[in-house]
Amino acid sequence: MPRPRRLAPIRALAAGAALLVAAAPAAARVLLTVEEALALAFPGAAIERHTVFLTADEVARAAELAGERPASAIVHPYVATAAGELVGTAYFDSHVVRTLAETVMVTVDPEDRVGRVEVLSFDEPPDYLPRAEWYRQFAGRPLDAELELRRAIRPVAGATLTARATTDAARRVLALHRVLAETSRAAHPSSAASAGRPDAPGNAHPPPPTPADPTRPEGAVSSR
Repeated sequence: MPRPRRLAPIRALAAGAALLVAAAPAAARVLLTVEEALALAFPGAAIERHTVFLTADEVARAAELAGERPASAIVHPYVATAAGELVGTAYFDSHVVRTLAETVMVTVDPEDRVGRVEVLSFDEPPDYLPRAEWYRQFAGRPLDAELELRRAIRPVAGATLTARATTDAARRVLALHRVLAETSRAAHPSSAASAGRPDAPGNAHPPPPTPADPTRPEGAVSSR
């Protein structure tokens, strides 16, 4: 199998999860840890965290797909497998809602659609946080023109900014996931037929990961 181009797996998933929570601001309202969120999304699956360093062209492509430029060229996909098959991939996105931050997990299924959205931390007042049922409408949504607030995604009275921020996060994650898939297919065309899912994020990219920025949650794909 061809050697990956720029992705380095990190074995200590538990350590990475602890770092994400520990790196959150002291005032953050933590609703789920990384491990809890991953267990909800992929019960019983083996999960491996990776670090991807995007090229300038990949950042531009992600911006084109999402409608906005990613804030970081470093991406951390959490790839879940069971019995050797891809179950899905999780990404953590940190962003500002109104004036304060939240971190959400967006998972992508093997068909490149949103699997689920979970809120890990939310610093805004609780009134700005939609009910759990609202987040369920993201399930099964692909990256298309309908994945927008007031199109496929219903707004929330009194929490419009949170709804918009969450929708934007889902678009960013799906865009990054597609860019990684496109890069992997281009890098390993001969592997496509034999490997089944060579376009999974775990099959693209090397050098060793750089130290995490201590001002941002570890593993978050973007921050605004």
